Order: sequence, then structure tokens, then C-alpha cells
Amino acid sequence: MSPATCWRRQRSLEERGLIAGYRAVLDRQKLGLAVSAYVHVTVEKQFAQIIAEIERKIRERPEVTECCATTGDADFTLRVVARDIAAYDRFLQRFLEELPGIGQVRSSIVLREIKCTTKLPLD
Repeated sequence: MSPATCWRRQRSLEERGLIAGYRAVLDRQKLGLAVSAYVHVTVEKQFAQIIAEIERKIRERPEVTECCATTGDADFTLRVVARDIAAYDRFLQRFLEELPGIGQVRSSIVLREIKCTTKLPLD
């Protein structure tokens, strides 16, 4: 594909709002963020005001790289990064477990990443 054709396709995707943005993918290990965890959070009472407050505070935390409201055993699933286990423990103790309405917090520490991508399955 020629550069001009590629540029036109990219421009078309941008104009249709299909490209949400551009970003560099940083190597968290080389940046000293050795710990990655998936954190499953259950909220005791599903009051709209409590949920909104939890979501607002989670958005503000740089350690949280992803947060999704989920079905199943947990109300939220977070992806959290930290320098080490001690830093992760501080995040849990001083932030997450202090949020209003938090019932249960379960962590799964990532041992190794098998696949990590932002690519979507396009045909």
C-alpha cells in the first residue's frame, strides 16, 4: 500500500471516529513497575452515590490502569501496577480498603504476561 493510500485510510478512520487516539506503549518493567495485579472489588451496598464516589476516586489513581464494572462475583475489576509488593500493599491498605462501601477485595498477582495488546480483531 502506498503512503498516500495509507494516509487516506487513516484519515477516513479518524473522521468516522473509529480511531480513539494514539499512544506509546511503555515497558512497565523497565520503568520499575514490577508488580501487576487484577483486583476484584465487591461493594457492600449498591447505592448510586457510593458507586459514583468509588468510580471517581479510582479514576484519580495512577496505579489503576484499567477499571471495569463487571458481572459475577465482583462489582469492579481493576488492573493495578506498582513498584513492588510493599507499594501494592500500601495501595490496598491506604486507598482501596478505605473507600466507602467496599465489601471484599481479592487480588490476583500477575506472574507473567502471555499476551498484552490493544489490537482489536478486525477482519
